[in-house]
Amino acid sequence: MLQTSVSKDFLNLFYHEVKDYHLLKSNKLNVFTLKIRNNAFTYDELIELLSNNLYYFALSRIEYQELISQNKFGTLVRKAKERFRKYTVNEGEIGEVLLYCFLEAHLGAPKILTKLEIKTAPNDYVKGADGVHLLKITESDYQLVLGESKLDSNLRNGIYDAFNSLTKLLEETKLKFEIGLVNSQLIKESFNDTMYKFLKQIIIPSASEEEYFMDYSFGIFLGFNIEITEQEKELENKEFRKVIREKIKKVIFDNIDSINYQIKKSQFSGYNFYIYIIPFSDLQENRKELINRLTQ
Repeated sequence: MLQTSVSKDFLNLFYHEVKDYHLLKSNKLNVFTLKIRNNAFTYDELIELLSNNLYYFALSRIEYQELISQNKFGTLVRKAKERFRKYTVNEGEIGEVLLYCFLEAHLGAPKILTKLEIKTAPNDYVKGADGVHLLKITESDYQLVLGESKLDSNLRNGIYDAFNSLTKLLEETKLKFEIGLVNSQLIKESFNDTMYKFLKQIIIPSASEEEYFMDYSFGIFLGFNIEITEQEKELENKEFRKVIREKIKKVIFDNIDSINYQIKKSQFSGYNFYIYIIPFSDLQENRKELINRLTQ
């Protein structure tokens, strides 16, 4: 079985503001806030943490292992960073990295592939899910988690856009394309023939054998802007943390109905959702600056 690459220690950088909040149809919502120090989010620590996991995200397991075995560490770094678009026009890939990290570290679902790793050039546009992960439910039951990340200053707009993208993905031709893509890339995530056959048996199970059962589900990452006023910045450190974290929770719970409204749509009947939300300060600037620092 595939193993996750992102350690659970990744979660130590975040306050877990909302834990497994029950949404409609047995779905769950988790909200994480980046650690606060001196009245600001600790973006420096986030960059360091993401940098340590960038290679697993941007490269296939086979490519990563080959470079490590040959001690080509410089090539490893270069190849991983080259997959990203230039930061000045890059508004979404930081969300894709964070979604990958949460699906691995929190959900425990190892990556099958990410959109970034199958690019042939940084400015390529790859259709479909941002990433695909495999979640083990029982010894015989699995879910293929299709990822979608959206960053929007307004959380409600991000919710709408994410579910709209998933609606399009569920169109028969696009979902078939996605599974075909997974199938074609599977060999790159398998260390040997036994692993490859095992994964293929799970992802494309035979109804006649009924040894494994596989369903589709969705992993969603939503980043939104939390406005921090000049007056709030002048608060004492302890009070600032309290005020901002309560402010974040209010925004989240003001949008629960919007999430449930999307989940209960008929096209999503029978599907599970794993939803992660993170607030950013000055989202429009930081979404690009984080990628710039991550890839420079």
